[in-house]
Amino acid sequence: MPMEEINQQSSGGMRRIAAGIGTAVLVILLLACLQQLLKPKYTGSVLEGCFTEEYYREPYPHELLILGNCDSYENISPVTLWNEYGITSYIRGNSNQLIPQSYYLLKDALKDETPKAVLLNVQAMTVEGQTTEEYNRMVFDGMRWSGDKLAAIRATAMEDEHLLEYVFPLLRYHSRWQELSGDDLRYAFSEVPSRSFNGYYLRADVRPYTEFPAERRRPDYTFPEINTEYLDRIRELCEENGIRLILMKAPALYPEWPEPYEDQIASYAKAHGLTYYNTLALSDEIGLDMSEDTYDEGLHLNVYGAEKVARWLGAKLSEEIDFTDFHENAEINKWYTELTARYEAEKARQAEEFAQTGSVTLSLQKSTGL
Repeated sequence: MPMEEINQQSSGGMRRIAAGIGTAVLVILLLACLQQLLKPKYTGSVLEGCFTEEYYREPYPHELLILGNCDSYENISPVTLWNEYGITSYIRGNSNQLIPQSYYLLKDALKDETPKAVLLNVQAMTVEGQTTEEYNRMVFDGMRWSGDKLAAIRATAMEDEHLLEYVFPLLRYHSRWQELSGDDLRYAFSEVPSRSFNGYYLRADVRPYTEFPAERRRPDYTFPEINTEYLDRIRELCEENGIRLILMKAPALYPEWPEPYEDQIASYAKAHGLTYYNTLALSDEIGLDMSEDTYDEGLHLNVYGAEKVARWLGAKLSEEIDFTDFHENAEINKWYTELTARYEAEKARQAEEFAQTGSVTLSLQKSTGL
């Protein structure tokens, strides 16, 4: 075969390979763009879906990390902890966040910072497994990929959930095209502005406590074994890193916190030399009034109640832990001054709207660079 013909065939083969590679790259890029478009942006009323991802935007470390479910992110104001005590804190919490998930989120955080204390809300000790996929998605979709995320998914995924759908969210959200909104286009390739205030979910509306229906008695109030196992892991992880672990029961009136639960947590804390605060039992000392400090009839606190808890908690923790007062640090002080301004503006907006209409619209606020 003449050399010229061989060269032509070789050149043609290379062009076909290059065309194939180019086509594959184009398909991958199109699928990646489609995935970004179809993933939920959580810009509506379910803003908690943004909370996991927002943590990674923090420019400065925190001396207090708070872990747990809604009992953590709706009942403590990090802005108040800063303004009253100079404590830098962040809440790594999500709706129905399980104890194993709190463990892996803590491991994930320790890659970037080592706080002086970790506060774990213990209501989730009563929950054995996830109830809906949506709660898992809120925890995991915004979590950066690592061995910890992989382990967390394996530990807590429901039976009908598939790991591959977490690796490639397009497989899970491919049918969402019917629900697309302007925000899906707007934030497909840019960050959704921060919805929380260092992980805190702000509500300024007031709906007083009303009596809850009595819960059915359980035949066994023993905490699920998996939760005790992961509580041990959280404690051991804190010990290995020289971190003070604090346990806390939030002042939520429902679900009930019967004596068997209280005894188990109190006994665990005593056995391991941990501080435990049952703020439900200490509501009077904190100054809580469930006729004005809750936005959903006693399930969670509003911002006025969360600020009371933060003032009380900050005073208690400051007695036990040598936190650094960062008010003298110009850069950190500037950051928290801007955070406080955004916080106070949102609180005022919600309070005014509630006074006028009796409800609050959790509309997406413009980013202030925080």
